[in-house]
Amino acid sequence: MSLLATRFAPSPTGLLHLGHAASALLAYEWAKKQGASFHLRIEDIDRTRCKPEFEAAIFEDLHWLGLRWQTPVIRQSDHLANFTAALEKLHDQKVLYRCFLTRREVLSQSLSAPHGPGFIYLGAKTQIPPQQEAELLQQQKPFAWRLSLARAKAVLGNSWEKLHWLETGCGPDGQTGIIQAKPDQLGDVILARKDINTSYHLAVTHDDAAQGITHVIRGQDLFESTHIHVLLQALLKLPTPTYCHHGLLLGADGNRLAKRDGAASLRQLRVSGLNAKDVRKMAQIQVNHP
Repeated sequence: MSLLATRFAPSPTGLLHLGHAASALLAYEWAKKQGASFHLRIEDIDRTRCKPEFEAAIFEDLHWLGLRWQTPVIRQSDHLANFTAALEKLHDQKVLYRCFLTRREVLSQSLSAPHGPGFIYLGAKTQIPPQQEAELLQQQKPFAWRLSLARAKAVLGNSWEKLHWLETGCGPDGQTGIIQAKPDQLGDVILARKDINTSYHLAVTHDDAAQGITHVIRGQDLFESTHIHVLLQALLKLPTPTYCHHGLLLGADGNRLAKRDGAASLRQLRVSGLNAKDVRKMAQIQVNHP
């Protein structure tokens, strides 16, 4: 039995579109070719936007495309306690700090970044005095737990400069091969949101390791996030998968397909008369394979 494994991990915040199909099919076809296991993971930690009807549509659309996956399907909302445990390990290493700033306040203090999130935040210029922090907590002021890059560097020591991953696809600027991880490019990211005790970065890093994912196949829009994921893997002593970031399907306007921009859903394509073979052909992306 192959020990190789990959996954497709959509969020049920809307209907899947052609870009999702392209990513799912790349991972699925690679798994079939390599004799690897293919997993479907539902990343539903966004309680305000994730809906049961969208999750049901994910299963329906992927099944219609001909994809089959390992069972049971993992839902992130079913094991939030595991994320809390991972967060506690980071607390023990003293690499987290409370951030009471609003997004607008963070933006006002941030540096512009050439890629990725659009800005980076490297912590307050001065540390909040313990008494002031206690007062804010007593006032029940919302806060988020941020990862301190400065403290993470101190914890990892010489290992910081050795952080890397193997890229068998390519980044937005053609990056491939051995990539040195540079978490500074994303700054002190949030690892636990105000409304839930985790974030995308923490949850996806934990779950890839927990599911034994050896190869992560995903879009280039997530390439920059890998710098943080590799850092978290080092801090939590988790394995680093091989990554394959693929190009993105673009709409007629030249922008990548996105739910928020009203990209045609797979359901709409199906209703319009297209069959699964048609859609699979439309979703083909040329990319290096892991």
